[in-house]
Amino acid sequence: MKKALLAAALAPALIGTAMAAEPQQITVTLTSASPMSQGMAMVLANQMQEQGAQVDILLCDAAGALALKDAQGEALKPNNLTPVQLLDAALKKGATASVCALYLPNSNKTVDDLREGVTAAKPADMAARLLEPGRKVMGF
Repeated sequence: MKKALLAAALAPALIGTAMAAEPQQITVTLTSASPMSQGMAMVLANQMQEQGAQVDILLCDAAGALALKDAQGEALKPNNLTPVQLLDAALKKGATASVCALYLPNSNKTVDDLREGVTAAKPADMAARLLEPGRKVMGF
């Protein structure tokens, strides 16, 4: 009887610990052509990763250009990093990144033009991800 009561008393604490171990799921959608908006989105994505979140980045419209192999960009103060460098940093820390399904066919680019670590999103998969309970979605 004592073992059953102890197990019942500990169960909520164990469940809470298991739930706390799950990282917060975040999707950052970026469409802006503005270097500062792109940079801020990538700075926040990196910061959220450092705080334990699993970050997925969806690039579309003008921001899709960040995903290209030959992307350069403007270095932004105070750290003199480009949004592309910040995207690469997020990818190295485990973020996923993809271009929206409309980007490649409407920019005359192919999957071969994408930088390493960036994929082409599939609408059904992206929609399912965005609907996941507990997922936060941020747009820039």
